[in-house]
Formats: sequence, structure tokens, C-alpha cells
Amino acid sequence: MSQHHKLGFILFLLFFGPMASLSDPAFVGTYGINYGRLADNIPSPDKVVTLLRSAKIRNVRIFDADHSVLTAFSGAGFKLVIGLPNGFIKDMSSNASNALSWVKDNVQKFMPGICGVAIGNEVLGGSDAELYGALLGAVKNIHSALSQLGLSDAVQVSTAHSQAVFSNSYPPSSCVFRENIAQYMKSLLQFFSEAGSPFCLNAYPFLDYMNDPASIDINYALFQKTKGIFDPKTELHYDNMLDAQIDAAYAALEDAGFDKMEVIVTETGWASKGDGNEAAATPENARIYNFNLRKRLAKKKGTPRRPKNVVKAYVFATFNENQKPGPTSERNFGLFKPDGSIAYDVGYKGLKSSSADSIVLSLKGFPARGLLRSYQLVSTICTLVLLLLLRQ
Repeated sequence: MSQHHKLGFILFLLFFGPMASLSDPAFVGTYGINYGRLADNIPSPDKVVTLLRSAKIRNVRIFDADHSVLTAFSGAGFKLVIGLPNGFIKDMSSNASNALSWVKDNVQKFMPGICGVAIGNEVLGGSDAELYGALLGAVKNIHSALSQLGLSDAVQVSTAHSQAVFSNSYPPSSCVFRENIAQYMKSLLQFFSEAGSPFCLNAYPFLDYMNDPASIDINYALFQKTKGIFDPKTELHYDNMLDAQIDAAYAALEDAGFDKMEVIVTETGWASKGDGNEAAATPENARIYNFNLRKRLAKKKGTPRRPKNVVKAYVFATFNENQKPGPTSERNFGLFKPDGSIAYDVGYKGLKSSSADSIVLSLKGFPARGLLRSYQLVSTICTLVLLLLLRQ
């Protein structure tokens, strides 16, 4: 290699290596939050931006593409996943032109900042079997629209699954996909595997415990000290239920032939209030679960089955949502009260205008200053390398 070629190669690595490292992945760190809005008493999207900034939460999922939310979050430094509601799936599956229009109106207009589109929520295994066959078509058409607009590298397409897609999930190694959804799941997984999307899992130890409190140690569900469980097939020990739920998903993926796919937890949480038959839904249990979840994720470690795959999770949810249907617990998963104050203490301060404003101000210009320092450093190194090579 000539001296000029060596110089060009070194300069390429120095300039373009840092540029690649500066691009954000679809998920930053290990912790995110779901921002649901089925309520008539929660703060405006602008105030939610301030709240989540003060909590230093960057990864956010919403369940639709409401423009007031997208406007508030646009350019605010979040990694935002927006949702295509289940009611749109059939139309998006059968009409590629409508999918393109939807992406133009709800994604392209608000870039950068949107890092993903979730197509439906808990479709497979859900009550509307007609959506099973339409889901893949909707996924493909939204992905195709993103590709046409040059956004497919920046915006990831996915769909979240409940544990209803699984059969025999105990012990974790025995888990497989349910027979009646396997044909739909495998085609979907094949597409996501080619697109580089993860398997998105809504995992709730709270729900599993509520379904069988006599057999499950609540400490196991709450990340508390417990003997845990032992999987005889893999000889792996589990000291908390969330890890076991994640590894059950990995076992099902392996059985389906997708052992390289990453599992991301798109929803998990614990209700702070419930009906008479939901005795575990208390503020103290919710505090313990969510506090211990934060500690678990902060360790940046994997599960017993996948120790190298760092666990990432979005907690459910930002607020209690007083208009959600179903049992009382469904309306009481929030970390924050409607006024923005904390529902219970897991380490956040809540919405306080004075402190929040100071944090927002301190963030202004930070990316630019960081980029400037990075390129000043690169420029200095390049100059030194150039001088050394020219002296040879």
C-alpha cells in the first residue's frame, strides 16, 4: 500500500468512524416508557416532554400518531416509537398507497426523532382473528413506504406480542408458539429477521401472579429475594419472573428457527390499585416492582439463556389512565399522577416547573457542543497523523 493510500485509509477511519458512532440506535440505554393517553386529566404533551426530560427518559412509545404529541416531541431528543392502531391494519394491508400516505403524514413530517412504527398491538393471539392474516401485509406496506421515502434505515417496523402467543411457557425452555398462530408468526418473523427488527414482548409478572397467586411466590414476581425456579432442561436458575418470561420467548424463537433475533420488552409494569380480586395491586407492590426493574435494567446484563443480550424494557406506563376499560388495575399502572407528581417513589422527582425548566435550559446546545468537541478532537488527530506520514 502506497503512503498516499495509507493516509487516505487512516483519514477515512478517523472521520467516518466517529460519524457512525454518533448515530443513535433505535433504543438508547436499557430503560424506556409507554405514554398512553386514554384519560381526560393528564398533562399536555408539552408538559409530558418536560416531565420525561427531567426524569432523563429518552425512549418513549405511544400507541397512535397524534399530531399534538408528535409536534411536542419533534426535535426534543427522544427516541419515539409511534403506533399504527389495530383498526388501521386491514386498510394498510390491502392498500399500499394509503400506507404511503400514512407514513408521509405521520412519520416523514416529524423526522428526525421517530425511530420506529409499531404495527398494531397484541394482534396475534388477540380476539380479532381476522387481523391475523392482515398483519404481515400491513407491516410490509408500511416498511415499503418507509423505503420509498428513504426512511427505512432510520425507522424500524415492529409489532408487540402478548404472552397469549405462547404455549407451555413453564419452564422457560419448553415454550413454543401456539399452534393456531404459528403459521402467521413464522412469516412475520421471517420478514422481521430480514429487516433487522426485534421480537417485541409485552411481559407482565403482575398478570401471571394474579392468575395463579397460590403457586407463584410474589417475591419472585417483584424481583425480591426468593429461591426462584430451576429449569431442568437447560439447568438454568431464575431469580425473577421477568427474566424467565424473556427466556421463554427466546426458547419459542429458537424452536421456530429464529435463534438470532433479539427480544425487547415493550411493556411491563405493576398496577397500584385494583378490584377486590386484585389484592396484589397496591402502591407498595407497584413501587417495589418498578424500583427493582430500574435496578435490574441499570445492570445492563442479559438473561440466564442469553447472558450477552442486554435486557431492554419500556415500563407501562407514564400516567394512570382513567378512561381505560376493564378492571380497576388497567387504569392504575402510571408512575405519575395526572398533575405530574410521582405516584410512588422509584427515584423520579415529578413535574416541577422551576427545576424542569432549568434542566431543559441546561440541555440546550448540548448535542452541538458534543459534536464540536468530537470533531475538534478528530481534526487534531488527523493533523498529527498527516505530519507524521509526511515526515517519513
